[in-house]
Amino acid sequence: MKNSLQIKNGSVDWMITFLPFGVIVALCVLFFLKPEQSNEILGQIRFFFGDTFGTYYLIIGLGFFLISLFIALSKYGNIVLGGREEKPKFSFFSWGAMMFTCGLAADILFYSFAEWVMYADSPHIAELGNFQDWAGVFPIYHWSFIPWSFYLVLAVSFGFMLHVRKRERQKFSEACRPILGKYTDGIWGRIIDLLAVFALLAGTATTFSVATPLMASIINELLGIDISRSLCTIIILLLTCMCYTYALLHGFKGISILAKVCIYMFFGLLLYVLLFGGRTGYIIDTGVESLGRVVQNFIEMSTYTDPLRTTNFPQDWTIYYWAYWMVWCVAAPFFIGSISRGRTIRQIIFGGYLFGVGSTIISFVVLGNYSMGLQVTGMADFISLYQQTGDLYGLIISIIDTIPCVPFVLILVVLTMIAFYATSFDSIALTASCYSYRKLNKGESPHKLIQLLWCVLLILLPIALVFADSSMSNLQTVSIVAAFPLGIVMVLIIVSFLKDAGRYLEEEKDRNL
Repeated sequence: MKNSLQIKNGSVDWMITFLPFGVIVALCVLFFLKPEQSNEILGQIRFFFGDTFGTYYLIIGLGFFLISLFIALSKYGNIVLGGREEKPKFSFFSWGAMMFTCGLAADILFYSFAEWVMYADSPHIAELGNFQDWAGVFPIYHWSFIPWSFYLVLAVSFGFMLHVRKRERQKFSEACRPILGKYTDGIWGRIIDLLAVFALLAGTATTFSVATPLMASIINELLGIDISRSLCTIIILLLTCMCYTYALLHGFKGISILAKVCIYMFFGLLLYVLLFGGRTGYIIDTGVESLGRVVQNFIEMSTYTDPLRTTNFPQDWTIYYWAYWMVWCVAAPFFIGSISRGRTIRQIIFGGYLFGVGSTIISFVVLGNYSMGLQVTGMADFISLYQQTGDLYGLIISIIDTIPCVPFVLILVVLTMIAFYATSFDSIALTASCYSYRKLNKGESPHKLIQLLWCVLLILLPIALVFADSSMSNLQTVSIVAAFPLGIVMVLIIVSFLKDAGRYLEEEKDRNL
């Protein structure tokens, strides 16, 4: 990669850079000064979007999954991202590791331990049967095929734009050019890019605000340090400095190495729990059964809207998860598309499902069913503990405390989460920095100061949310709101890709005549 571009007049899109900065600073001030009022407003906004427009998110989710299968199995699947004879730059393992760790890997690890507990006493689970049969089903459903379809479909769209059409503007708006035409360079393009940047900030804020307190809890458990908002903030700042420095010094090669280290630690943790946790048979049996229920009931689960609002289950959970992954689509698919040069579209989609979905399912099956096995055998009562305290972080620590050699597991968990954050933040910061430039030629990277500016910008809102003591519901609201307009843009990108890819195949056909 060439040296970072110099900051020259006309090269940097200052509106895209500073307008979000100003808005985020204003929001941070509100969260700091009026935390209770801010949380109340967030709750009202969440209800409005989730209750009124919930079906919108569900339709987009199922639609993306179906379109991913269509693209992979159709003529579009044969398109190579790059030259027709070009070979992939990264091995399948390195590519898969970077793809899995560039997005929500830290959250996957976080929720794998105990998400089933949050569903166990849900009225919807009671309607379906019992928590043994269904509490382990929804974590797999919420984190597998539909969420990853968002990433993979957009990844091939961005990869086609970058490696086949060789466009120099690495932005959401550029992916819409086949439909928008000249309007891409006008006000509509600016609106799309601003929406993308705000969504990126919302996704980062939710991720850091939700999972960082778990690392604080683990540090407290290991060292006896009192948990506080200040400690959470320090952890976030240290992560930011580490991630920025690492990305700045090592680029894609460093990210590849770190991603592989993440995967080794991640699967090492899963293997340790599976083999030495004492619940191997239960984990495997329940995991296979839960995956079977997901496959058997996939369409029904994807279209369940609870029209009478008897349980509000889709409004509380499914809609939030689709929105959460949608806001992360601003960064992760660009990164996946960038590292997928030399692969066919079919390889990217099916390879992504194999590595991304496969790794995700294994995580929820092993860690989730380990703790659920203790619950059903009466060796622990995690459901009552969560009902009494509502403290998900304390619950996860309680689960880890039951695993043999607790200090080793705690250290492994916190190191894996930090490494996951590092790779995620590297991809986010790099993608966001590219948004600050009107165009980037092949091999060029943003200026270091621009990257630093985005690192600061990306971390401000999470710190404000931590200080505001935002609840899990209010943190979810940030993603739900940001994802609403972004969903329209995502659909526009897919239509643009299909149009442009169809034109490309016709051009190739004419060249071969």
